[in-house]
Amino acid sequence: MKVNMQAVNFEANEWLLEYTEEKFRKLSQFYDQILSINVSFKLDNNNSKENKVLDVRVEVPGDDIQVSKTGQAYEECVDLAYDTLRRQIIKKKEKQ
Repeated sequence: MKVNMQAVNFEANEWLLEYTEEKFRKLSQFYDQILSINVSFKLDNNNSKENKVLDVRVEVPGDDIQVSKTGQAYEECVDLAYDTLRRQIIKKKEKQ
């Protein structure tokens, strides 16, 4: 499984990238057929405090799973996205 990360319009620090990769690699323990995970970090140009946007696409056989989370910090978005993806992956595995 490969984790691809992209930061749009800013330079993500090494710690954030390592944290994100470590967190999303844990998803493979719930479903072993994950092909890749694409993560995109974005900054919203609005004036609110919750201007960090994280888009995640998990490529699995059949339908891909997509999640988008917004928050005050990217770490918060990563944690929220991980929890949502974990639930969706477990549900997908149970349907098979």
